[in-house]
Amino acid sequence: MNKENLDSAAGAEVYSDKTLRIYDLLVLRFSNSFLWRCSASKALSFFNRNVTGNHLDVGVGSGYFLEHGRFPENARLVLMDLNPHCLEYARSRAVVENVTCAEADVLEPIEWEQDRFESINLGYLLHCLPGTMKQKYLVFENLKPLLKEGGVLFGSTILGQGQKPNWGARKLMALYNSKGIFSNAEDNLDDLRANLERYFSDVSIEVVGEVALFKGRA
Repeated sequence: MNKENLDSAAGAEVYSDKTLRIYDLLVLRFSNSFLWRCSASKALSFFNRNVTGNHLDVGVGSGYFLEHGRFPENARLVLMDLNPHCLEYARSRAVVENVTCAEADVLEPIEWEQDRFESINLGYLLHCLPGTMKQKYLVFENLKPLLKEGGVLFGSTILGQGQKPNWGARKLMALYNSKGIFSNAEDNLDDLRANLERYFSDVSIEVVGEVALFKGRA
């Protein structure tokens, strides 16, 4: 696939200190429940079922799941994001003591010399990345080397095709796509599954409202 013009900056830059302070209320409480139709509690339950004590969180947002998630005792947690504001904000909320941060663009190869992970989470990341879902295979290609054999990669993304969003969801999704905050107008379930099955085994995807909750094993 052509990697040209895949610039992650637009989707990352929207997360300023100001927007991060209202993220939980605006996105996790309102948009998730009434527009994307996948509640924060549903997403948190999915997170808790898959997170391990050796975990990499990619695209950390406001750090909500890092504060409210259930981590094993003495967990190792690494946060990865292109936006340093998100990294620091999420780090301050994490309930895990052993937390480190790594600033990286997941559309580019990642140089990683530390221990690999037993779980990797991509929470609400894919729909913010540029390009079509077919081009976003790069995320899985670049992150799989960071996952231990048998480890699980999981996450959530808002689909732009194949679902039946309500009026408010359609309007907000169109607005976000026009501003480059989202790039999911052509994202669909079949392309997501094909990307996952290209790199992982035991792939499963649950669609709740407009949201795909997905996972696969290395």
